Amino acid sequence: MSDIQLRNAATGLTLEKGEKVLTELRPDRGRYWRDHAILALLGMAGAGIVLWLLGSDHVAIGSLGAVLALGVRGLYLASEQLKSVWVLTDRRLVLPGGRSVMLLEVETVRKLMGDMQIITRTGDKHLLKHIADPDAMLALIGQARDRRAKRTRS
Repeated sequence: MSDIQLRNAATGLTLEKGEKVLTELRPDRGRYWRDHAILALLGMAGAGIVLWLLGSDHVAIGSLGAVLALGVRGLYLASEQLKSVWVLTDRRLVLPGGRSVMLLEVETVRKLMGDMQIITRTGDKHLLKHIADPDAMLALIGQARDRRAKRTRS
Protein backbone atom coordinates (compact mmCIF):
# COMPACT_ATOMS: atom_id res chain seq x y z
CA MET A 1 0.00 0.00 0.00
CA SER A 2 1.16 3.50 -0.72
CA ASP A 3 1.93 6.17 1.87
CA ILE A 4 -1.14 8.08 0.70
CA GLN A 5 -3.77 5.41 1.24
CA LEU A 6 -4.15 3.08 4.20
CA ARG A 7 -6.82 0.45 4.65
CA ASN A 8 -8.81 0.81 7.86
CA ALA A 9 -9.21 -2.70 9.30
CA ALA A 10 -12.39 -1.83 11.22
CA THR A 11 -14.36 -0.48 8.26
CA GLY A 12 -12.61 -2.09 5.27
CA LEU A 13 -12.42 1.41 3.80
CA THR A 14 -9.33 2.79 2.10
CA LEU A 15 -8.39 6.00 3.87
CA GLU A 16 -6.02 8.76 2.86
CA LYS A 17 -3.01 9.40 5.05
CA GLY A 18 -4.15 11.14 8.23
CA GLU A 19 -7.88 10.58 7.54
CA LYS A 20 -9.89 9.35 10.54
CA VAL A 21 -13.21 7.52 10.69
CA LEU A 22 -15.62 9.44 12.93
CA THR A 23 -18.56 7.04 12.80
CA GLU A 24 -20.41 4.46 10.76
CA LEU A 25 -24.07 5.04 10.01
CA ARG A 26 -26.27 1.97 9.61
CA PRO A 27 -30.00 1.74 9.02
CA ASP A 28 -32.09 1.03 12.10
CA ARG A 29 -34.44 -1.96 11.82
CA GLY A 30 -37.09 -0.34 14.04
CA ARG A 31 -37.02 2.88 12.02
CA TYR A 32 -37.25 0.85 8.79
CA TRP A 33 -40.46 -0.83 9.93
CA ARG A 34 -41.91 2.41 11.37
CA ASP A 35 -41.29 4.13 8.03
CA HIS A 36 -43.01 1.25 6.23
CA ALA A 37 -45.96 1.37 8.64
CA ILE A 38 -46.43 5.08 7.89
CA LEU A 39 -46.14 4.37 4.18
CA ALA A 40 -48.71 1.57 4.50
CA LEU A 41 -51.16 3.86 6.33
CA LEU A 42 -50.76 6.54 3.67
CA GLY A 43 -51.20 3.91 0.94
CA MET A 44 -54.30 2.57 2.67
CA ALA A 45 -55.83 6.04 2.93
CA GLY A 46 -54.87 6.93 -0.64
CA ALA A 47 -56.28 3.71 -2.12
CA GLY A 48 -59.46 4.05 -0.07
CA ILE A 49 -60.04 7.65 -1.15
CA VAL A 50 -59.42 6.89 -4.83
CA LEU A 51 -61.74 3.88 -4.77
CA TRP A 52 -64.40 5.85 -2.90
CA LEU A 53 -64.17 8.72 -5.42
CA LEU A 54 -64.52 6.22 -8.25
CA GLY A 55 -67.66 4.85 -6.61
CA SER A 56 -66.24 1.38 -6.04
CA ASP A 57 -67.92 -1.06 -3.66
CA HIS A 58 -64.49 -2.44 -2.73
CA VAL A 59 -62.98 0.41 -0.72
CA ALA A 60 -62.11 -1.80 2.28
CA ILE A 61 -60.56 -4.54 0.15
CA GLY A 62 -58.55 -2.02 -1.88
CA SER A 63 -57.28 -0.37 1.30
CA LEU A 64 -56.31 -3.75 2.76
CA GLY A 65 -54.57 -4.62 -0.52
CA ALA A 66 -52.48 -1.46 -0.33
CA VAL A 67 -51.38 -2.31 3.23
CA LEU A 68 -50.52 -5.88 2.26
CA ALA A 69 -48.65 -4.79 -0.86
CA LEU A 70 -46.53 -2.33 1.12
CA GLY A 71 -45.91 -4.98 3.80
CA VAL A 72 -44.67 -7.44 1.18
CA ARG A 73 -42.51 -4.69 -0.33
CA GLY A 74 -41.00 -4.04 3.10
CA LEU A 75 -40.21 -7.73 3.62
CA TYR A 76 -38.72 -8.04 0.14
CA LEU A 77 -36.44 -5.00 0.45
CA ALA A 78 -35.48 -5.33 4.13
CA SER A 79 -32.32 -7.38 3.67
CA GLU A 80 -31.00 -5.04 0.97
CA GLN A 81 -31.92 -1.79 2.73
CA LEU A 82 -30.63 -2.83 6.15
CA LYS A 83 -27.15 -3.80 4.96
CA SER A 84 -26.22 -0.31 3.73
CA VAL A 85 -23.35 1.42 5.53
CA TRP A 86 -22.34 5.09 5.36
CA VAL A 87 -18.96 6.01 6.82
CA LEU A 88 -18.30 9.54 8.06
CA THR A 89 -14.63 10.53 8.18
CA ASP A 90 -13.08 13.84 9.07
CA ARG A 91 -12.92 14.60 5.30
CA ARG A 92 -15.84 12.91 3.55
CA LEU A 93 -18.98 10.86 3.74
CA VAL A 94 -18.51 7.49 2.05
CA LEU A 95 -21.73 6.13 0.56
CA PRO A 96 -22.68 2.49 -0.04
CA GLY A 97 -20.94 1.28 -3.17
CA GLY A 98 -17.79 3.28 -2.46
CA ARG A 99 -18.81 6.69 -3.81
CA SER A 100 -18.01 9.57 -1.52
CA VAL A 101 -19.01 13.17 -0.88
CA MET A 102 -16.33 15.53 0.38
CA LEU A 103 -17.53 17.40 3.47
CA LEU A 104 -16.56 20.75 1.98
CA GLU A 105 -18.93 20.04 -0.94
CA VAL A 106 -21.94 19.49 1.37
CA GLU A 107 -24.28 22.46 1.20
CA THR A 108 -27.45 21.17 2.89
CA VAL A 109 -28.17 18.34 5.32
CA ARG A 110 -31.80 17.84 6.31
CA LYS A 111 -34.10 15.33 7.90
CA LEU A 112 -36.90 13.61 5.94
CA MET A 113 -38.90 11.37 8.32
CA GLY A 114 -36.31 8.73 9.35
CA ASP A 115 -33.98 9.59 6.50
CA MET A 116 -31.35 12.25 5.93
CA GLN A 117 -30.83 14.08 2.66
CA ILE A 118 -27.41 15.45 1.73
CA ILE A 119 -27.28 18.05 -1.05
CA THR A 120 -23.93 19.08 -2.50
CA ARG A 121 -22.94 22.46 -3.92
CA THR A 122 -23.32 21.01 -7.43
CA GLY A 123 -26.89 19.88 -6.65
CA ASP A 124 -26.23 16.14 -6.23
CA LYS A 125 -28.62 14.59 -3.71
CA HIS A 126 -27.90 11.58 -1.54
CA LEU A 127 -30.32 9.85 0.84
CA LEU A 128 -29.23 8.12 4.02
CA LYS A 129 -32.19 5.87 4.78
CA HIS A 130 -33.77 4.74 8.05
CA ILE A 131 -31.31 6.38 10.47
CA ALA A 132 -32.15 5.75 14.14
CA ASP A 133 -31.36 9.27 15.36
CA PRO A 134 -31.25 11.60 12.34
CA ASP A 135 -31.01 14.73 14.52
CA ALA A 136 -27.79 13.53 16.15
CA MET A 137 -26.36 12.55 12.77
CA LEU A 138 -27.29 15.94 11.29
CA ALA A 139 -25.35 17.61 14.08
CA LEU A 140 -22.38 15.26 13.68
CA ILE A 141 -22.12 15.80 9.91
CA GLY A 142 -22.49 19.56 10.38
CA GLN A 143 -19.75 19.64 13.02
CA ALA A 144 -17.40 17.52 10.88
CA ARG A 145 -18.02 19.80 7.88
CA ASP A 146 -17.41 22.95 9.96
CA ARG A 147 -14.19 21.54 11.47
CA ARG A 148 -12.97 20.59 8.00
CA ALA A 149 -13.74 24.08 6.67
CA LYS A 150 -11.91 25.66 9.60
CA ARG A 151 -8.82 23.47 9.01
CA THR A 152 -8.82 24.29 5.31
CA ARG A 153 -8.95 28.04 5.99
CA SER A 154 -6.07 27.81 8.50
